[in-house]
Amino acid sequence: MKDEAKQQIALERSMRRVKIATYIILAIAALLAVYIYTQGIPPPPGMYDAFAKCIAQTGTKFYGAFWCPHCAAQKQEFGTSEKYLPYVECSLPDESGQTQICIQNNIQSYPTWVFPNGSRLTGTTPLQTLSQKTGCALPGQATSTAPGVSGSSTATSTASPAVAGSSSPAR
Repeated sequence: MKDEAKQQIALERSMRRVKIATYIILAIAALLAVYIYTQGIPPPPGMYDAFAKCIAQTGTKFYGAFWCPHCAAQKQEFGTSEKYLPYVECSLPDESGQTQICIQNNIQSYPTWVFPNGSRLTGTTPLQTLSQKTGCALPGQATSTAPGVSGSSTATSTASPAVAGSSSPAR
């Protein structure tokens, strides 16, 4: 009888552990689903209007191509405010090459952000980084200093065309 009681207690403990593990797995799956869902939601309309307009006013340029998935992702981060970005289309309509302005500016991969001091960032660039480089405040933030705009630095920081989150113009 003692053996049966011990076996029953061991079985109950085992069942309790399985139940707890199941709840933990379900909670993790739910959190992962919420995270994935929220990553695909665009910002509210007009949220970045002032930010995008400010970037344009600094003289910063955003070079890209209509076929570039990284450029589309960068634009999507701005939502409806993308219409205010200083976007320069680099691809010819038939995708056979680059526009003259992009050739003249030595645009090697997309997207490429070129700042007034000549520095560059390639690949999908976080909005926080754009804020820091341009001095334009993100919604809810105070205006930051613009190391990419002010100062007398002439050095350029150009990433290689094989940067993650960028596309090469040679298709």
